[in-house]
Amino acid sequence: MGRFSAKIDYEDLRNARILENQARLKTIGLQKTISELRSIVSSSKPAKRPWTKKVYDLSSLRRSRRLKRSSSSDLTPIQIQSSLRRRSSRLSSDIIQLDSAGELFDDESEDERTVGGKIRPANMPWVKIKGSGAALQLSPEASALRCSSRGRGGVYNSVVGICCHFCRQKKLCGEEDCKRCGNLDVDEPCIGKTDCSVCHSSNGVLCRACLKVRYGEEMEEVRENKEWMCPHCIEEKGINQYWICNSSICLKRRKMAPTGIAIYTAKELGYKSVAHLVMDKLKGTIKG
Repeated sequence: MGRFSAKIDYEDLRNARILENQARLKTIGLQKTISELRSIVSSSKPAKRPWTKKVYDLSSLRRSRRLKRSSSSDLTPIQIQSSLRRRSSRLSSDIIQLDSAGELFDDESEDERTVGGKIRPANMPWVKIKGSGAALQLSPEASALRCSSRGRGGVYNSVVGICCHFCRQKKLCGEEDCKRCGNLDVDEPCIGKTDCSVCHSSNGVLCRACLKVRYGEEMEEVRENKEWMCPHCIEEKGINQYWICNSSICLKRRKMAPTGIAIYTAKELGYKSVAHLVMDKLKGTIKG
């Protein structure tokens, strides 16, 4: 009986407190304010839109202009081929031609990959100019910008520029006395890019910065050494099996992780370049 009576007393007190609070809210006018706010909110709700079934347009989708041009019937076979395959003509062993308006097109009727009966150096790829060649003139501003960065050059040029195998920057070199990049003379080699004496391929094309940082060699020494070989040929000939190309492309082919910016780690460990660090890793001298 004691517990039951205590429960009744609690319920009575609770109901009395509720009534007291309601009376207090009524005296200060809050009950009216709450009802007004509720009516405002209910009236401001947007009306539900009637559901309609969406009809999809079965017309052709919006596609890239390049892809549209590839299926156009009024294009020449060369234009269709170039739109489907966006690659450098030099890398695909095609001859690059440039007319006076600066337009490129392929010409497979001639083979200019040799000069003087020898394989053309990789730092002197063939570029055939048709017309006056005014489009190849380098402005004074671009000429000054070209030498602002001696390591890799500061001007990108898709026609005369030569792509470095490591950084893959197709820039005009920053060497002041380079006739190819300074005067856009395509009959001269680029002295700011290396050329392997064995393969004469793009694997042996390195700019000054990558040659120094990745392999610890100076461009002047490479120019004087007429028998300089790229890391690919050094490994292939068995001269040093641990001296490999440490570009990201070649390391991935070896199922190895790219080194990234490893020159700081190499310097801290006392190595001359990243290639020397990678060589000791392959030998097992160091771990990591």
